[in-house]
Amino acid sequence: MLASLQGKEVTIHFIDGTNVCDGILDQIDDKFVKYVTQYQTLVIPITSIRTVSIDIKERQRYRVGFAP
Repeated sequence: MLASLQGKEVTIHFIDGTNVCDGILDQIDDKFVKYVTQYQTLVIPITSIRTVSIDIKERQRYRVGFAP
């Protein structure tokens, strides 16, 4: 399943509640995932990953303020 996400920009959510975003899944093994961001390269064990999400559409931000 993760092999289909190789080379795509994803957000990885971990079991402890933290996440990493704005990176690309570079390599996928049966035990580890290599995740590359602009600033660092992470080698992440598969067992510490809760979910992997892909942003397919940018969310529209709600306007804050009052209409005249």
